[in-house]
Amino acid sequence: MADNITTAGQRDGSLDKDPAQLQHDDDVAQQKQASFSMDPARRVAVEKSLKRKLDARCSLFVLIYIMNYLDRNNIAAARLKGLQEDLNLDYNQYATCLSILYVGYILMQVPSNMFINRIERPSLYISCAMLLWGLVSTLSGVVHNFGGMVATRFFLGFVEAAFLPGALLILSKWYTRRELTTRNALLFCGNLISNAFSALVGAGILSNMDGTLGHRAWRWLFWIEGGATMAIAISAAFILPDLPHNARGFTEEERHVAQLRMAEDVGEADTDSADQGALGGLRMALVDKKIYLMMLTFTSYVIGLSFNAFFPSLTETLGFGYVPTLLMSSPPWLFSCLFSLVWAWHADRTQEKFWHVVGPILMGIVGFVISMSTLNVAARYVALFLQAGSYAGFIVFYSWISSSFPRPPAKRAVAIAMINAFSQLGNVAGSYVWKMEENGYRKSYGIVLAMFGVTIAGCYAFKLVLVDLNKKIAAGEIDPWETKHDVAVQTAQIEMDAGAVAAKRQHMREFRYLV
Repeated sequence: MADNITTAGQRDGSLDKDPAQLQHDDDVAQQKQASFSMDPARRVAVEKSLKRKLDARCSLFVLIYIMNYLDRNNIAAARLKGLQEDLNLDYNQYATCLSILYVGYILMQVPSNMFINRIERPSLYISCAMLLWGLVSTLSGVVHNFGGMVATRFFLGFVEAAFLPGALLILSKWYTRRELTTRNALLFCGNLISNAFSALVGAGILSNMDGTLGHRAWRWLFWIEGGATMAIAISAAFILPDLPHNARGFTEEERHVAQLRMAEDVGEADTDSADQGALGGLRMALVDKKIYLMMLTFTSYVIGLSFNAFFPSLTETLGFGYVPTLLMSSPPWLFSCLFSLVWAWHADRTQEKFWHVVGPILMGIVGFVISMSTLNVAARYVALFLQAGSYAGFIVFYSWISSSFPRPPAKRAVAIAMINAFSQLGNVAGSYVWKMEENGYRKSYGIVLAMFGVTIAGCYAFKLVLVDLNKKIAAGEIDPWETKHDVAVQTAQIEMDAGAVAAKRQHMREFRYLV
């Protein structure tokens, strides 16, 4: 396995250092211990206060994700009120406007996450990116031809790419592996809520704004939603947290406990070595075969979930009118949101990943089979709930990515972005799956069912890889990542343990990948 793992001899070499320097490092650690010493009861109180503040501030990610989704997908609602006719777009040109967004989205994710991992104020970066995509979305309302819409859609994807992988990286820098899945689920509630209500929000604007100040309703849709995004972006700069060592609004004790929690989680401080270089994380990610397996598996999952973009159309097969169809499209996503939160909480509690990914996929498969097998209205509506519920495994998969590439953070940043960026090809492919409308989209359901089967096989293969690595770590044959001396020293300082550098190897042998 090309897993960027060193042998015992290589580890010893990376920890060699001048004895005088080691003594200095130990003195620094002892000084920090005197400054931050706290009894267990105080530690519990500080950690509780830390997580309460952190959860409150990170909750803004949910609202940002809602706006991210609305600004990306409002073109579909705008099409219903004359966008395609006003811009003189044929079907292929409209499809190009949809797919070009993913070109910019895919191109920018890895560079963006590499940059976020190296800056001290990621909150400012996220807020600036949000301000820009809100501006670009607003400008979509002033275009008059195919070229203008293609350009705005490309740049919209380009700047929106900073958000999701960046938010996942920031969360992974604050929350331990026992907490991360639940927080990811809260983040993805933004996506699920958007699925539930985006059509209704669009319908409200499109039904009441046509002709206002002499402009078509679809232009107002871009202006209103883009303006709301820019307003939220300004507040994000003051609310979102930065990094555990420098975040504003936290006490010195809380910042120290935040760093200590991450060091205790896997036995090493969540920081990069000074000699790693700007492209170090990228090089480590490119030679890790696990990433490529997850890329293919996750892309299959995204194709299987492609029904979400066509959910109102699938609901329409039940035979109701326009407004009832929109209203009936919301409850399955509300169910999915609640189910995902409970499922993610259980995944964190049990520290199990494979079945918490596969379980919701199997539920979705049952929904697909029902939709393929019957035209009964009640049965098909229940099937839509089951299909929406399959998103719960998607959320757990994201936390599986973070926990499978725990250190160094530069590699984790690239891994999250690479896997997420490549999976967007699934959205492109998925847009062509749902053209087969005959028999209630039976053939389309057959395709996504097959993709879910591929996803299950990929997850099982990934589980076997991690189980094998865990056995080798337990036997002392490998370490899960390469130890750098300056990172080991920083870990010692955070843990306030002068002997932590020497004990580093034992910490790493206690680490296990979550399966």
